[in-house]
Amino acid sequence: MIRPLLALALLAAPAAVPAEAERLLIQSTTSTQNSGLYDEILPAFEAATGLDAQVVAVGTGQALKNAQNCDGDVLLTHARTAEEAFVAAGYGTERRDVMYNDFVLVGPAADPAGIAGADSAAAALAAIARARAPFASRGDDSGTHKAERALWRAASLEPADGSGRWYLETGSGMGATLNLAAARGAYALTDRATWLSFANRDGMAVLFEGDPALFNQYGLIPVSPDHCPGTNLAGAEALRDWLLSEEGRAAIASVTRDGTQLFFPNEAPN
Repeated sequence: MIRPLLALALLAAPAAVPAEAERLLIQSTTSTQNSGLYDEILPAFEAATGLDAQVVAVGTGQALKNAQNCDGDVLLTHARTAEEAFVAAGYGTERRDVMYNDFVLVGPAADPAGIAGADSAAAALAAIARARAPFASRGDDSGTHKAERALWRAASLEPADGSGRWYLETGSGMGATLNLAAARGAYALTDRATWLSFANRDGMAVLFEGDPALFNQYGLIPVSPDHCPGTNLAGAEALRDWLLSEEGRAAIASVTRDGTQLFFPNEAPN
């Protein structure tokens, strides 16, 4: 059985592991959890391997910190630069591309800043800043927040100049940030999978999409036993191999919402 855990609860009292199943603890970005991906694919992985897969779903930045502190066996996150730095520092054994989707800019359907006709995602953010239209940011060092910050840099803008006025930092996950955007008539950057799984979309719409800068790659990293001697490296590698296998890739591709595929598996390794 899949049991999503809160990171703090995990630190306070590790979950009991059934005697017949070896635990694999996945430190994960929230989008894979919130979209329902794990609910749909991990049972098949557990059946194939006999492992008990448990998920800690937090922002990518926090997931990397948790794994660095040896709270986890494997990472599945979406911030390549930070992930590569994690491996380079000796905290992970390797990083492998697993799947991808994209980010989208959502906001009030009336689009008061006129971003729908923008030439690029950076130009769309510049239009929001010019209009001083409310923008809801996760502000939590997650993979989505890192992507958002990169887009602001591409626009040569510092949104913190509008902090507390038009730039609204939640310090929370994607669901809470989208709820704030819906309540305040604000724009937001979100991964498409979370948006499609989000229930509170009345009056909101996808307003900008398709820029290559909005590409969203997910990577898997086994935690290094040299840094964390107790890590379940064999289990982490089993998850890697299964996700990259024909069965795992088909499972990823099968997850849809409203008839739209949520994640796209990367090509099988040679």
